[in-house]
Amino acid sequence: MIAFMKVGAGQVVRWRGSQCRWVKYHSGVGVFGHRPREVNDSEIPEDVISKRYENCRAHQLVNAYRTYGHLRATIDNVDYKNENRNIKELSLSRYGLTSEDHVDLGLLYGHNGKGPAKNLIEQLEKLYCGPISYEFSYLETDAEREWFAQRIENSSDSIDRERRLEILKELLETQIWDKFLSVKYPTVKRYCGEGAESLLTFFSTLIRRTANDGIQYVTLAMAHRGKINTLTSQLQCPPVKIFHKFNGNPEFPEDANAACDIATHLSASVDLTVDGKSVRFSMLNNPSHLEAANPVSMGKARSKQLKLREGDYSSDNSSRLGDKVMNVQIHGDAAFTGQGINQEMLMMSQVPHFDVGGSLHVVVNNQIGFTLPASRGRSSRYVTDLAKAISVPVIHVNGDHPELVAKATNIAFEYLRKFRKDVFIDYNCYRKWGHNELDDPTFTNPLIYKVIHNRKSIPDLYAEVLKAEGIVSEDDINNINNEYNKYLQSQYEMASGYQPEVTYYQEQWSAMRAAPKAVEVWDTGVHSDILKSVGNASVCTPSDFNIHPHLAKTHVKNRLNKIASEKDIDWATAEALAIGSLLLEGRHVRLSGEDVGRGTFSHRHAMLVDQELETIHIPLNHIREDQKGFLEVANSILSEEAVLGFEYGMAYDNPDNLCIWEAQFGDFYNGAQIIVDTFIASGETKWVRSNGLVLLLPHGYDGAASEHSSCRLERFLQLTDSSETSPDSEAVCLHVVNPTTPAQYFHLLRRQVVRNYRKPLVVVAPKILLRSADAVSSLSDFTPGTFFRPVIGDTYAEPLRVKRVILVSGKHYYELHKQRVQNKIEDVAIIRVEGLCPFPVQGLQDELAKYANARKFIWSQEEHRNMGAWSFIKPRFENLLGKKLIYSGRGEAATPAVGAPVLHRAEVEHIIRDPLFNIK
Repeated sequence: MIAFMKVGAGQVVRWRGSQCRWVKYHSGVGVFGHRPREVNDSEIPEDVISKRYENCRAHQLVNAYRTYGHLRATIDNVDYKNENRNIKELSLSRYGLTSEDHVDLGLLYGHNGKGPAKNLIEQLEKLYCGPISYEFSYLETDAEREWFAQRIENSSDSIDRERRLEILKELLETQIWDKFLSVKYPTVKRYCGEGAESLLTFFSTLIRRTANDGIQYVTLAMAHRGKINTLTSQLQCPPVKIFHKFNGNPEFPEDANAACDIATHLSASVDLTVDGKSVRFSMLNNPSHLEAANPVSMGKARSKQLKLREGDYSSDNSSRLGDKVMNVQIHGDAAFTGQGINQEMLMMSQVPHFDVGGSLHVVVNNQIGFTLPASRGRSSRYVTDLAKAISVPVIHVNGDHPELVAKATNIAFEYLRKFRKDVFIDYNCYRKWGHNELDDPTFTNPLIYKVIHNRKSIPDLYAEVLKAEGIVSEDDINNINNEYNKYLQSQYEMASGYQPEVTYYQEQWSAMRAAPKAVEVWDTGVHSDILKSVGNASVCTPSDFNIHPHLAKTHVKNRLNKIASEKDIDWATAEALAIGSLLLEGRHVRLSGEDVGRGTFSHRHAMLVDQELETIHIPLNHIREDQKGFLEVANSILSEEAVLGFEYGMAYDNPDNLCIWEAQFGDFYNGAQIIVDTFIASGETKWVRSNGLVLLLPHGYDGAASEHSSCRLERFLQLTDSSETSPDSEAVCLHVVNPTTPAQYFHLLRRQVVRNYRKPLVVVAPKILLRSADAVSSLSDFTPGTFFRPVIGDTYAEPLRVKRVILVSGKHYYELHKQRVQNKIEDVAIIRVEGLCPFPVQGLQDELAKYANARKFIWSQEEHRNMGAWSFIKPRFENLLGKKLIYSGRGEAATPAVGAPVLHRAEVEHIIRDPLFNIK
């Protein structure tokens, strides 16, 4: 047996409120993991208001440009439709003005004096209707609106000669990179940056701003488009690594045992130094579901903020979320507007426990999604119109103007740093080729591609500008191109001998390892005095706290009695004991999902709400004065995909903390199927990125009809890489369990972080067992020397009298056992298969060996035959244990459960009687 080893977690100073010791719930004012954020507003100076009043018609004109100027802006660098830009709101006559009327030019920030209205128009056109424009008039506070107007109107954003040369060099080099790849790998899909080269100007500008502003970490989510350009140009990925991958080789060493992924799904984590200051950029691996990595990057950022104790996790108000950690997301246009995960992500961006201090978004506006033109890809004017739903600004910029891309980056960065809210850049560009380099876009979009194929590239246009200004010569440009070509050729020649480096199990993961090719047992018990202390504290409230009277009589009183008697420990108490004991060991626990604080079934009550003040008390955060670990109760928005992605990101970053996501009902996880498929089940296999996230999926056939009965256990089992013909080990990609006792659940939660490896854990969680008098444990089941048991044998039947062995998983056991006892059936043994994957061959062998006279082996389940664990259990049982297995349960069906109570009762009677009476 492997002994329990304490793995220390970084200390977090216990939060102490000053004016609000307990925490308001509905108003969202302060708790561990959430601190109040003041509304960042300010009064407009009296002299400004007076000037606007005295020049009200001219001020209306200025406001019109601030509001509607983007409609006339030349932000589209293809503009093949040549749309009419006669915007009536920008007409002088609309405001009773003529071009010669004298107006106060000081209505614009940074301008003074008076002059004809035509001069004001000239400035407004330059500021708001050129290749860069803005949407900010809908922002909710004067502070934001006035800041934005002042930043636009009163700043020159000049770029010096040295920086212009740097921009030119990175543009020319990325163009050479794409051409080089097209020659060396003409049949490989590269999703290159041709037509979006100035996106690199965004990155190089951002890297400078983050480093100089003291940011330590930037978590980055980016889909395919231009990704390898960014990796090699900005994130120090050597081209030889890309060539090695394009040659068909794995990106990991052989001993990683990885299935690997395509080059455009690669990740990078690198320390970048600017002016002697360092910032780490971490680009996540992404799946082909283009936006799925976005909430993952947010969760990773949040985890970094927890580690650094900033903002919501600080011991006082000395820091803000985002002081040291920043999240950046690069979206594709069609994917951003078309995939609902983005609305979910934005709607949780300012919610307590999911806020990261704002994210900087860039929508790479190719104007075509695969073959889909913009008019078919959305119902809004702009790809960024989702931003308006959460009242954050948008900067539209024409990608043909790299210096304006740099300006847009600076403005977005400064807004984010000041207001700690999301901000968007609508980066208008084009795709030189189709969806990929092997695709012909003219099949479906001939007119736009006539323009694209007859225009100069962004790097060449910028080179012409600098040549015209005498900053570079043609020889300078040729030298840049020739030198980079030579460099790429040398890297290409090194590819045949390239050995991939180890990029996993490093830094905060250095104490972890890959799961062993063996079966292990971990002692996860805790001394009874600690358990009692945790159990009592888990329902303790301050003397002035107005607890709900029903909870005081039932929840609190019952738990204290159970802890005192050391028996009848129920599910919620076992969970509290597991979490509390981990907190005392210095680990943080995050419990996330819809209504998790109370629990969907009103059983948990991890947070208590004052009935008069609506303040919150989380008892487990007050076990001891010196405790180092804390529970974060993250009641989420009504989302599955974005929230589960966020939690995956939290667990992805830090193996020392326990992250739990609970579905409101088990079947609701299917709203997050993309996250399950592309990250949770396959992330380690593809990218060697371990993850210890726990999924709690309430499951059970209780007459609740189709949508609340099944967590679709069969889908998770099908996703595992468990073998049908050889014994499993801990190394399977998913661990799937269906526990029947609170103690089993306790050990599962603790095992997740006690082990020195991490695997996602899917818990088929109970509903009616939460309060069942049968599904209880004694305190001795939690103490040292105890552990999770993948198989629980029968203690009722006399082994030599047993002729039939029923195998079962989950709550169905209790109904079968009840009927067996009531009918005094003595020739049947019931074995509980608690751990489904890894398939517990040894545990089953040990139990079956007790029944020498058994001739029938039956798998009994609640679920329909084409659902549940049957199709997973049968081949493994027969192949590995050498015994034929008989099915007993519901027949095949298209829906998980019936909707009529009379039908449900008939089915229940059948599935209970069939294995006990009908199979002989």
